[in-house]
Parts: sequence; C-alpha cells; structure tokens
Amino acid sequence: MKFLITGGAGFIGSNYLHYVTDKYKDDYFVCLDALTYAGNYNNIKDLEGKNNYKFVKGDITDRAFIDKLFSDEKFDVVINFAAESHVDNSIKNPEIFLTTNIIGTEVLMDASLKYNVKRYHQISTDEVYGDLPLDRPDLLFTENTPLHTSSPYSTSKASADLLVMAYYRTYGLPVTISRCSNNYGPYQFPEKLIPVVISKALNNEKVPVYGTGENVRDWIHVHDHNIGVDLIVRNGKVGEVYNLGGHAERHNIDIVKTILKQMGKSEDLITFVEDRKGHDLRYAIDSSKVENELGWERTYTFEDGIKETIDWYLNNEEWINDIKSGAYKEAYKD
Repeated sequence: MKFLITGGAGFIGSNYLHYVTDKYKDDYFVCLDALTYAGNYNNIKDLEGKNNYKFVKGDITDRAFIDKLFSDEKFDVVINFAAESHVDNSIKNPEIFLTTNIIGTEVLMDASLKYNVKRYHQISTDEVYGDLPLDRPDLLFTENTPLHTSSPYSTSKASADLLVMAYYRTYGLPVTISRCSNNYGPYQFPEKLIPVVISKALNNEKVPVYGTGENVRDWIHVHDHNIGVDLIVRNGKVGEVYNLGGHAERHNIDIVKTILKQMGKSEDLITFVEDRKGHDLRYAIDSSKVENELGWERTYTFEDGIKETIDWYLNNEEWINDIKSGAYKEAYKD
C-alpha cells in the first residue's frame, strides 16, 4: 500500500515514519511537510535513501498542489498528522490554526474522495473534549464525551473532527479518527512542556510554570501513540473514533520536578508565571475501546518513558541548539 503521511517532519509524524518504514518494508510512505517553524527536516533526515520512503515539501492548504500530488502518487491511505498545535500561539493568532487545521483537512479529504483513497485517518487530540475537574479522578474522556473546547487550537481540531465525520456520512469517505493525550518522546519541538524544561535546565535558565502547576495532563509516549494509530488505520472500523491515552496522569509541577531531579538540577530554577488564558484543568483518557477492539497495549510506563526521553535530549544537544540558532531551517535543500 502507498501511504501519504502529512506533517511527517513534525514530532509525532516523524516518529511514526521511523516506526513504519522499518516495520513495513513492502509498503511505501510519502512524507509531506511544509517545513514551517515546527517542521524539522533533521527529524527525518536519516530516512533518506530508504527504498520505501520519499519526502515532498508542500502545504496541505494548497489545493492545486495537493490535487497533483494525489493524481501522481495514487495513495491508498492518508494519515493527517499536519497541524498547528501550540495553544499559546493559537491564542495570539487563531487564523493560521483555522486555515491549516480545518481548511487543510478539507483539501486533503476532497482529494481523498476524488482519487478513491481507501482510508483517511485524522490525528486529533483529547483537548477537543475540554477539561475535567481536578477533584474528580473517577471521570475520564470517552469517545462519547461531548466536544467542549477551550482554545482556538482545540476548537480548530474539533471542527476538523466534525468535518471528517461529515465527509463520512455525506460522501462515504472511509475515515477514522484518533484522539490522544499529551505525547512525549524524541524530536518534540522545544515549545512544549517537557522539552522546554530540559532545554532551559541544560543552560541553568529559569523554568516557567503556568499558575501553580497543579493542572493535570495524561501522558503517552509517542511510540505507543503511533502503535495505536497504526492499528486503527489497518484494523479500525470505518467511521469510528478511538481514544489513545497513557494512563499516566501527572500534575505539571511534578513533571517539572521529575525532569530537574533526573538532570541533577535545583528546583530553584522553577519560576511561576501568569496562568494561560482558558487553561484546561485536567485531561484523562479512557482507552478501553481501542484496547478491547484492536488489542492495543502501551509498551512504556511513564517512569521508563520519561527517563529515556530526558536521556535522548541530553544526548542530542546539537538537535536542540540547531533549533535555538535557527540552523535547522537549512537542513532541507530543494
């Protein structure tokens, strides 16, 4: 089968490509990425030369470009990892989130319909469900939890999800959707919590923490997330949504302290800053549907996963420094 992997130079997409190009030698994977600020060609540079892989630079919102790409390549499966995903940026500038995350999804689905793609899979987020109270640990997001968004980012992702299901019901496009909890692991752009803390602590800089740090997130290792995506794409039921959670809820402040402890850094680096607008309190996912129907299992405990992740960043300081200096933008040569 031939796969289109959009956003493949980003954090989750690049990890997915490393996983599947090794596992499925008989399938072919086309990585499409616009290489905007969070798309890092260094994440996938070592895939060059593989017989079942190639890279294409392009924007999912460019309708003419996408149409030609689909016409030329004749994809069997489309997996849409491409998204603007930083909540703070969405608060400052919502428009680019609406354009990429909604219009980009529509463009991809129009092409998928026109060229008879066998499966269109949308990568979504638990943030479409809004948040849960801190004092109700018994409450979890299920696939039937109503969408109740808080930020322009999560609203753009929820809108895309609704559009995907509309294309399934109206046009019969064979779709699936996965909604994941907070990912962590190698190649995560240093704007999200874990790589920010590591990057700051490496240089003994102050580590900013929103509010009091009591907000809770459920954490899933990116590899376990991608195992789930692969299962859903290949074996999931068309028209269904599947939640992928880590069953690893942690307060943000505890994540920060865990990282500083492993790095041998003082907690004096922690500095509390003004809370994010509309900051969700708690995310927690019930993954029993994908576990029971598709046999998905997590391979990482949070304790093992976070240790391995910290070690990866410490062993790849050049990767971080290239982002800080902007040198990573020169990694891809047309």
